[in-house]
Amino acid sequence: MQAILKKLIIVFLLTLPCMGMAQSDTRLLMMQMRNGKIYFDNTYSLDSSHKKEELFNKALGWFKATFPYPEVNSITTNAGKGEISGTGVFKIITSNSGHYYWIKFTVNIIVLNATYELKLYDFYEKPIEPGISNEYSKIEYRWWDFRQGKPWSPEDQILFNGLNKNINDMLSSLERAMNK
Repeated sequence: MQAILKKLIIVFLLTLPCMGMAQSDTRLLMMQMRNGKIYFDNTYSLDSSHKKEELFNKALGWFKATFPYPEVNSITTNAGKGEISGTGVFKIITSNSGHYYWIKFTVNIIVLNATYELKLYDFYEKPIEPGISNEYSKIEYRWWDFRQGKPWSPEDQILFNGLNKNINDMLSSLERAMNK
């Protein structure tokens, strides 16, 4: 009896980490949120020698280079206020069979002397795969279900990992551009 109990305990202890990963893989992903929606709002301090006009031009150049899709991108600028607003777009490939998603969101950059603020919000997804409507829809419902362990599709893990990676790469890219 003790030998069986020991084997059960060993099997349980060996499989426990695997069970934890299987149940929590959709929760490992962290994104900034506000009111249940994906919402990034970061303020960055720079060297005090950076002036507003210089930072504005750097941010505008970065924006145009990062989101070169004129058919979906509109940019509004106000140099006096140091504000740039527009639409950001990412393509995230989710399968070897060619499925992908367009992720569209609002980008707002406000520059001041030696600082800038970046806000990303109003995220929409547009799946490109057979049998699914190819319209943009808010991504929050899908994100909510994914975080609750109820993904809509097996590709959701790849989709949200891709979104997270693209956002982090974009934040790093802007930081490098602003610090030049």
